[in-house]
Amino acid sequence: MLQFQVVRQTIFSLILMVVCPSMLLPQSALAAAKESGAVQQANDIVSAGRLRMQSQRLAKLYQQAGMGLNATQSLQQVDVSVAEINAEFSRLGSSGRKANVQRELARSEALWQEMRAALKQPPGPASAERVNQLADELMIHTGKLSMLIEAEGETPVGRLIDLSSRLNMLSQRLARLYLLAQGGNRAQGVLVDIEQARKEFTAGLGELDSARENSSASRDAVGLAKNQWIFFDSAIGRLSMGDKGDGKAVQNVVTSSERIAQVLDLASAQYARDYAETSRPVR
Repeated sequence: MLQFQVVRQTIFSLILMVVCPSMLLPQSALAAAKESGAVQQANDIVSAGRLRMQSQRLAKLYQQAGMGLNATQSLQQVDVSVAEINAEFSRLGSSGRKANVQRELARSEALWQEMRAALKQPPGPASAERVNQLADELMIHTGKLSMLIEAEGETPVGRLIDLSSRLNMLSQRLARLYLLAQGGNRAQGVLVDIEQARKEFTAGLGELDSARENSSASRDAVGLAKNQWIFFDSAIGRLSMGDKGDGKAVQNVVTSSERIAQVLDLASAQYARDYAETSRPVR
């Protein structure tokens, strides 16, 4: 009987080791693992957001080159961004993920490969149209990817990372649509998209600014974005005044869109730090 009890206890111990390995870890190790996971998830949301933003920024830069706006520099920026996107996809694909996230990541990367090939073509009407089409498809799928990663989080700051990166995408999309209009495409759909993106950006920036989860650092980062938005929106708004061909307004959009991209990227990075901080166990 005693031998049976010993065997049963041994089996029970083995089951615990297989089914509940976390029970065998010190609490400090579990806390460290949770914190590490939160940091990775925050960085993953930032990465997905950058992919979404770069889909529109690359199309904008390609459009600039086709219009002869700082063409050499624009194409150089395309090359730099292509390398950055490759690195982001490599990083996102380096760890195990849920099946739905893996599928969206694979679809996004396949679209990226198509867009990267299209960007190698000399800028022209046909190639620009193809780049714009792929940019919007990539924007949609990387947006889904970001939402799927965010949904795995446990704190509301993850939502602010995604929102700040979405605003960054909108700023680049606005600049791209503006350049399309200045290049002669004044189709009603383009003009409606511009106004819709402006309204969405304004509403999203207000939501970020008033978020109760803001730390002092993230609030400062949003403040920088608000200052840049004043200049950027002013330049975009001149399109409705019928200033077609206004070189100064176009240049203002080109330069201010890059500045706002920088400050919004800083905001996303700060929200990622806030996200990791809120997930850190109290010691």
